[in-house]
Amino acid sequence: MLKNKKSFLKIIILCLSIPLLFIAAKSFLLNRYQIISQLIYDSVKQNHYDPPVINDTYSEKVFNLYLKRLDYGKKFLLKSDVEQFKLYEHLLDDQWKEHSIEFFDLTYKVLMQRINMAEEWYQEILSKPLDYDKEEYYETDMEKTKYAENIQELKDEWRKMLKYQVLLKIDELKEEERKKIEKDSTHTLKPSSFDSLEYKARQKVLKNNKDWFKRLKKLSYKDRIAAYLNTFINVYDPHTEYFPPKEKKKFDQSMSGQFEGIGARLQQKDGVIKVVEIIVGSPSYNQGELKAGDIILKVAQGDKEPVDVTDMDIDEAIELIKGPKGTEVRLTVQKPDGTIKVIPIIRGVVEMEETYAKSFLLEIDKEKYGYIYLPSFYTDFTHSGAHHCAQDVRREIEKLKKYDIKGLILDLRDNGGGSLQEAVDLAGLFITEGPVVQVRGKMNYINIFKDKYSDVVWNGPLSIIINYSSASASEIVSAALQDYKRALIVGTNSYGKGTVQSFVDLDYFVMPQFDSIRPTGSVKITMQKFYRINGDATQLKGVEPDIKFPNVYEYNDDIGEKELDYPMPFDKITPVSNYTTFNIISYDKLKKAAEQNIKSNPAFKNIQKQAEEYRKRKLNSKINLQKDKFFAYQESIRKQNKEFEDNKIKFDNFKVIIPEENKVKFDIDTAKAGRETRWAKNLEKDAYIFETSRLLKLMK
Repeated sequence: MLKNKKSFLKIIILCLSIPLLFIAAKSFLLNRYQIISQLIYDSVKQNHYDPPVINDTYSEKVFNLYLKRLDYGKKFLLKSDVEQFKLYEHLLDDQWKEHSIEFFDLTYKVLMQRINMAEEWYQEILSKPLDYDKEEYYETDMEKTKYAENIQELKDEWRKMLKYQVLLKIDELKEEERKKIEKDSTHTLKPSSFDSLEYKARQKVLKNNKDWFKRLKKLSYKDRIAAYLNTFINVYDPHTEYFPPKEKKKFDQSMSGQFEGIGARLQQKDGVIKVVEIIVGSPSYNQGELKAGDIILKVAQGDKEPVDVTDMDIDEAIELIKGPKGTEVRLTVQKPDGTIKVIPIIRGVVEMEETYAKSFLLEIDKEKYGYIYLPSFYTDFTHSGAHHCAQDVRREIEKLKKYDIKGLILDLRDNGGGSLQEAVDLAGLFITEGPVVQVRGKMNYINIFKDKYSDVVWNGPLSIIINYSSASASEIVSAALQDYKRALIVGTNSYGKGTVQSFVDLDYFVMPQFDSIRPTGSVKITMQKFYRINGDATQLKGVEPDIKFPNVYEYNDDIGEKELDYPMPFDKITPVSNYTTFNIISYDKLKKAAEQNIKSNPAFKNIQKQAEEYRKRKLNSKINLQKDKFFAYQESIRKQNKEFEDNKIKFDNFKVIIPEENKVKFDIDTAKAGRETRWAKNLEKDAYIFETSRLLKLMK
């Protein structure tokens, strides 16, 4: 019955009056991508840890994910377009098996038509002033929007979006003027009229959209088809991904540890460019305002006109952000709570040593404690004598022990992982020989990774700080030391990534008669899963801290592996039996003390207030476009943000001290001295480190 239904749908589709003759002109591309599709299909089928059944359910998932990515903001496609596409909802499994790109060609043609139509609209709408007195709302949360019923409704949505952009630009210009007037000692500067600001803002928005459409149309057929093919394997799991040759090269460069520009790692998803990591010691880190989770909307070279990077190819966006040392780039970003901010950053060279383990001394009530920040689980992938993070942490511990520290904090916040072996070796610094993590492969073979050394570098009180961005290897270490009851884990729940990926080079499987299509790229495939020694996967569940601290994003429901599309499930395997716990931590005593400390700490009250405010903004995502109410809302956000910043405190009887060994290069590297000093000052205002230090005092 199902087969007959599919055959019937295929006949209907063939009869549609949609001219697909343009495919013939792309015969080379068609053949090329049919072959690449087959290579990807075979690679993931043979190597993936748990490949899905390719059936109608799979087809629906691919369809929904592709549709979501095709027009995430619902600013191009009509409801009727989507209904037309729906004829393929249960056919994509067959097209995947047959390596057909028929559905892609249909969506490509329709999308190009809609982009051309919208390009005419924005120019018409912005050719004259809009009605800024009209009370109407614009939905800023794209997930809450719906496809327009008809052309007029879609055009009206564009009008509201452009009005929102103009109002944002007017507000930005007003704020810039206000600051200039405040600094004007001659008292000659006066505020511009609304009409003057409106015209200037409208022209800027016009140019931004012109640039945006130029980039949209620059995305080639092969760029878009690569994204289409990725949709099929992203349904296997979000970390299985096809990398065209250019993208694979970029990935290799990022993994080599060679960073340049502003020191922010970026990721493109659903048409937006998101900051996923700030490199410690980089220009972004030192500037302090750009954070993981921020969405980059525009990029400006100094005081020049910003370029909209929405839907821009990530390579192009990175090229705009990169630049000569000492020059300024200004990023217009959207914060996780929806607020818009312009962040100026002076570009510089990101030094490799700033990505390594770093230590400080903490002094609280005249007692010293050690603090080590580890940004990633780096290792010598190139076998060229580079650093190993476990060895570096060992050296930092030995350094801190000279100061007679009473306890140690290992900070794994925002540590996205890295080398599995480094994670095992690092956990081994705090325990004697024993299992650290279990790894299960495709055929259910389980390998137990063990610490093989009996020496313990630090056997005193130990606490590990984690947050929502602590992933993979960070979760392995935290989970192992929690299972051993060796360390007190504090902070927030971790990210929940418990899978392992490996690359398959597709060129190895290209038959000689198809040599002309090389290079074909690579596929990153999930081949294994991590499991704690207690048998639990870290996948989705992550690591739950022994003591939870308030967090500004604790009400956000879009953080972590569980919020990605089609993540692999949580499961359990048999626990490891041959390990002995330490049982040296009095959890009840520490939890009671932490609860009292959190309630009495004004910094945590400020964080909780900030979290509640962010939650309200996220829930109330519709913005009033009546100009007076719009500007009043923007001003209220600025005041609230300033209040949160002003309420950050330096804690009494708490100091962060730079070890003397770290100051060796200060005389010849004043920039390093400045960075270290600023870092120490920032740590003194870090409520998490302060409260963790207080807990260490109780763990003696």
